[in-house]
Amino acid sequence: MKKAILATKVGMTQIFNESGILVPVTVLQAGPCVVTQVKTVENDGYAAVQVGFVDKKEKLVNKPLKGHFDKAGVSYKRYIRELKLENASDYEVKSEIKADIFAEGDKIDATAISKGKGFQGAIKRHGQHRGPMAHGSKFHRHQGSNGSATTPGRVFKGKGMPGHMGSKRVTIQNLEIVRVDAANNLILVKGAVPGPKKCLVTLKESVKAN
Repeated sequence: MKKAILATKVGMTQIFNESGILVPVTVLQAGPCVVTQVKTVENDGYAAVQVGFVDKKEKLVNKPLKGHFDKAGVSYKRYIRELKLENASDYEVKSEIKADIFAEGDKIDATAISKGKGFQGAIKRHGQHRGPMAHGSKFHRHQGSNGSATTPGRVFKGKGMPGHMGSKRVTIQNLEIVRVDAANNLILVKGAVPGPKKCLVTLKESVKAN
């Protein structure tokens, strides 16, 4: 991976491409991200770049983080993430990563925490089918048989059951960048990106790009 950036989700809209075709896009406020630390194989055992994103008020930052930011000589940031880049040694502390590292037509992987849906049943959570809706039916939206009556007489791991849905780390691969607005640090990605509005999204160079 040679390119990556942090972004926040603005929302969805639609644009017309050069052929006049309507394209649904997700608008992302990508960067600017500032490098707060460069990790090396000699000191840390691996090469990576630590970046900060979105300014944060001083009164909301604890003392250890204040010292970390002051040592780097950068303003206090809300998000700190590590990006394992192949060219990590090319970066310096206080340098910025902006939206223009990506270009129109690039393929990316987008990672974010998906929307939380709360406690949901097996039909919505796992896409299972409902039972008969007639009056003689013993179940309508139940998940069906839980386990066998005899051997092994237990419920197997992985059984689709009601429970907490969403609020998980999700990655969508091979998304296409439709447009890059370098002046406003905006990236328009074709289709949907995980997470609600204002959530943190990590954009990385796609690992499966052709």
